[in-house]
Amino acid sequence: MKNQHKNKASILFIVLSAIFITNTLIAEFIGVKIFSLEKTLGFQQVSINLFGNHNLSFQLTAGVLIWPIVFVFTDIINEYFGRKGVIRLSYLAIAMIAYAFFIVYIAIHLVPADFWPTSHLDFIGDESKKQILAKDVSNYNTAFGLVFGQGLKIIVASLTAFFISQVLDVLIFHKIKLITGEKRIWLRATGSTVISQFFDSYIVLFIAFYLGANWPISTVLAIGTVNYIYKVSMAILLTPLIYLLHAFIEKYLGSNLSKFIRDRAMKS
Repeated sequence: MKNQHKNKASILFIVLSAIFITNTLIAEFIGVKIFSLEKTLGFQQVSINLFGNHNLSFQLTAGVLIWPIVFVFTDIINEYFGRKGVIRLSYLAIAMIAYAFFIVYIAIHLVPADFWPTSHLDFIGDESKKQILAKDVSNYNTAFGLVFGQGLKIIVASLTAFFISQVLDVLIFHKIKLITGEKRIWLRATGSTVISQFFDSYIVLFIAFYLGANWPISTVLAIGTVNYIYKVSMAILLTPLIYLLHAFIEKYLGSNLSKFIRDRAMKS
């Protein structure tokens, strides 16, 4: 029975870790695309004025689509496996992201086969469509480099902001849980995310664009604030998901094993 409980806890940690690292890695890669939230949802763009910057709207990186999932699983892992579990996974995620970007860097600089830069046009029979596509993307190799070749400053900024926000999230989560006990899951989960993402929203822009691209500090603050508004909104909207995951895990582990793991996580 003891081994069965240990196996259940190990399987849970592996599954949660896989979801956490996979979503973190995907968010980094798709983050190169900037999209309009309002237009995507079919709404008229808002016009926000902040810090002397006018007509700001929710133009966000595609990574924000799944960063909220990372926040949720950070709190779930924190709840059941403690601060050490989250911090170790954060180190591992950063190492995997750095490794992935290193491999992509090598792939970008490989000399393409002669046929490959225009190979995407060979599958189109309609000559007019081929001309339209060729006008948009005439060289597949160049497009590959543009999409995957994120600048080093952006990568460093993103990883730095990610790690700092994870550490803050872990510490705040435990501070709130020490005060509230097992009650108010929404408070420790949402509260830790709201505070940690405040710093994340500005750190990444400050490093990548204020230090790296000489953006005015007012622009950094304005765009960071718009991003933060979105993140806070998502943290609140995803609160039911946290309760759903808790219920699923409680059912999987059983009440006794679940309580034992959570108690051990707090003591860690």
